[in-house]
Amino acid sequence: MELVGGDRDLNFPNLVVMLRHNAQNMPDNIGFTYLLDGETEEITLTYSELDRQARAVAAKLQNIGAAGERALLLFAPGLEYIAAFFGCLYAGAVAVPTYPPDVMRLERTLPRFLSIVDTSQPVVALTTGPILNMAQMLFAQYPELQNIQWLATDDVTALPSGIDGGLAETWYEPEVGTETLAFLQFTSGSTAAPKGVMLTHGNLLHNMLAICDAFEVNGEKDSAMFWLPFYHDMGLIGGILAPIYCGVTNTLMSPLDFLQRPMRWLQAISRARATISGGPNFAYDLCVRKVKPEQKSELDLSCWSLAFNGAEPIRAGTLERFTQTFEECGFRKQAFYPCYGLAEATVLVSGPGRSDLPLVHSFVADELANGRVSPGYMPEDAEIMDVGSEMRTLIGCGWTRTDHQVMIVDPEALTPCEFDNDRTTSIGEIWVSGPSIAKGYWDMPEESQRIFYARLANDPKTRYMRTGDLGFIKNGQLFIAGRLKDLIILDGLNHYPQDIELSVEQCHPVLRPGCCAAFSVEVNNRERLVIVAEIARPDKLKALQDATDVPLDRASIERAIRGAAAKNHDLRAHEIVLLKPGTVPKTSSGKIRRHASKRGYLDGTLDVWENPTN
Repeated sequence: MELVGGDRDLNFPNLVVMLRHNAQNMPDNIGFTYLLDGETEEITLTYSELDRQARAVAAKLQNIGAAGERALLLFAPGLEYIAAFFGCLYAGAVAVPTYPPDVMRLERTLPRFLSIVDTSQPVVALTTGPILNMAQMLFAQYPELQNIQWLATDDVTALPSGIDGGLAETWYEPEVGTETLAFLQFTSGSTAAPKGVMLTHGNLLHNMLAICDAFEVNGEKDSAMFWLPFYHDMGLIGGILAPIYCGVTNTLMSPLDFLQRPMRWLQAISRARATISGGPNFAYDLCVRKVKPEQKSELDLSCWSLAFNGAEPIRAGTLERFTQTFEECGFRKQAFYPCYGLAEATVLVSGPGRSDLPLVHSFVADELANGRVSPGYMPEDAEIMDVGSEMRTLIGCGWTRTDHQVMIVDPEALTPCEFDNDRTTSIGEIWVSGPSIAKGYWDMPEESQRIFYARLANDPKTRYMRTGDLGFIKNGQLFIAGRLKDLIILDGLNHYPQDIELSVEQCHPVLRPGCCAAFSVEVNNRERLVIVAEIARPDKLKALQDATDVPLDRASIERAIRGAAAKNHDLRAHEIVLLKPGTVPKTSSGKIRRHASKRGYLDGTLDVWENPTN
């Protein structure tokens, strides 16, 4: 692996030494460029500036006795967050990244924030002046927030250009080793309440090495571009920490700027000549839907040689559509990099070679539903469909790196699934072992023991982490089939909810992509399928009414959904609930919260779409 200068030392004892190495050896190199408007207005941060700002924040934390304590990070996207995060590491404090509750959607965003505060019990909260003013409005209603010492770091650091140099000079280096806890990475909460994954400096360093190895990073030739949320594993570790570790320049923008105008992401890659960028599957679909044909002439994506796709089910159809849409802009299909990971394993678990074409295989849907891996045949000229009545197309997510191991395990017998040549013959739970596996969940010893200290029945020595994901191995690569907790079992057959949801979303133009949840409920002692789906926003409804002859009444929409479930999955929906736009429960990273959707259905709190004209 060739990195900066060809001789970059990656053997750092902790993340403090990592950043200070860059600050001392390439002080004037720009580590981060942040796009203030998502387009051309930008500010930059060199490694020496980041080091100085981190020392100032750390000195303040050391002065108030925060070493070894939890420090809440409450920032909007921006360079202030990066300085505060490293300020925690420089002080020996445990960072707890989260996002500020949205004042316009407090009912949806405040519970997660309060849950993180209650779990982590921070002694200090780092934020900016404007967010602190907003937080103070909540103190009377939530007195537990008053027990935290609040610190506005823009009083300590004058970002982006200046800093209290005197305060930075009072900093002293803490005693930090590979086993020292660096931060709590709270899970997205897609299947349960958010849990604080305990990540050490050693976990992070091992996983960043795995990322650099898997991505085949060349610090002299590569540059990165990220819009992913800073408080999630992919955005924080992949988008901020790993580029520092590998010594590559990095351009950042706010997730909101991307979501409001996906074209900005592609423009940023084109302008910065970024070679590495990516995001969840939905981001690529969003670009296909939102970027107009006349805008593509502005793009040159020939520089983009690694477009990673992870964090949610990867769709073969998405890769095909994106390639067909943007190949005229220089994008190449071999740039796609399907990968798999999760917070409990720091972030990355597996990925293919950088220049490999995505490994796409079709399987017999009925066999997969019964837990068996049976390859299916698809003619070369057939249109790629992610899911159909007979076939299901899946994408390989590569293999593990740097002393990590994946096992496919029968979750009940706790024995490895049968392995034949280069594949497993059945679907099982994915178990992972290696130095990137976290120490457990904060203040949850029993759950930590169950998840992070699993043992095979025939191997009591090796410690594994149970991912809760279902998958198998074929052609030496890991394939993801679904989540164990979300699995729908009807009449003895297994059904993966993401497949049902995809069929539903594609069956009628009025249904919003990525805004559907499928789950089962017990009715008269039998499990029955329930589907909830969001209706398009009023402006799109009006446009559809004017431009199409497709029936838009409730009965026609429900009929289309039932038809898709029956045709593609041989399922009969017990009930269909159409929701108002923007109301299906999701995590902060945009994943469907199926369990929350089920709770809302059972207790009657879902925001049902009542009037087809609204």
